[in-house]
Amino acid sequence: MSLLKHPKVEALENSLQAQLKRDLSEKELFSFAPFDAEEAELTGASNYSYWRSTLRAFRKNRVAMFLLLLMLLIVLFTFIQPLLPGQYDAFVVTNGDNGLPLKNKQPSAEHWLGTNSIGQDLWARLWSGTRTSLFIGLACTLIEACVGILMGVLWGYVRKLDFLFTEIYNVLDNIPSTIILILISFILKPGVGTIIFAMSITGWIGMARFIRNQILIIRDRDYNLASRCLGISTGRIIVKNLLPYMVSVITMRMALAIPSAIGNEVFVTYIGIGLPVDTPSLGNLIQTGRSLMTVASLRYQLFFPVAVLVVITVSFYIIGNAFADAADPKNHVR
Repeated sequence: MSLLKHPKVEALENSLQAQLKRDLSEKELFSFAPFDAEEAELTGASNYSYWRSTLRAFRKNRVAMFLLLLMLLIVLFTFIQPLLPGQYDAFVVTNGDNGLPLKNKQPSAEHWLGTNSIGQDLWARLWSGTRTSLFIGLACTLIEACVGILMGVLWGYVRKLDFLFTEIYNVLDNIPSTIILILISFILKPGVGTIIFAMSITGWIGMARFIRNQILIIRDRDYNLASRCLGISTGRIIVKNLLPYMVSVITMRMALAIPSAIGNEVFVTYIGIGLPVDTPSLGNLIQTGRSLMTVASLRYQLFFPVAVLVVITVSFYIIGNAFADAADPKNHVR
């Protein structure tokens, strides 16, 4: 089909244009567009928001969103499970009709996961132990993040402190964390606070070293030098210029620190120097299940806490990776 205009249409357009030129003066043909200062500011401003863009990018990862929802439900259920009707107490021994404890009872409608070797309900102890282990993991991670970020920023930005922090790092990093966990567990009274304290003594070292290395990379960039020349305080430079640059990597390390702390609790409890036996935790449940591995009918007591531990570890790993990617401004481009 030809794109040329019909001769009659073209003639009509030429006639109209000629008529307009005859009827309008030069000033009427050309006039300045109105200027509004407020509208000019609105059109020049950006509606970009870092955190809104980060959440938008994170929501696109359906697997991470599903696992995040799953973890929230698990955490919520650990608190509401004891309040539900028909639930057993995690610390109470269940007795049978003959008055004797129901030891190692198989899963049933009454005891969904059965009972342990002294007659306690495993369903209740599993969720109570998950709550304890998650609390330990979150507490250790928050301490590691707060102390590690503070020390790392000072270590990397304040040049006078570099030698001091380097020597502290060399001393603490050369002491195996396992030995510290074992020694603290022997010296202090076993308990949740002892486990958190033992893991926090050296837990911040890795975070501090990592933050220090990141600070050294961006410390002397042009915008930071310009900020110092303008007289902006060190604290403001750290908060506004340095830390936002590292949100993604900090998030990633924190997400991995939670299952790592839970794994340490499982380890020290597994070797018998962690939490007391009467305190439900994933470590205690796994240690108890390990002792029953030789009995084929009771091996399920090891499967359930291990399954919960695997779900928590994999979930935090995937969520951390997804959020770290979403927090990268390079992924905010629509």
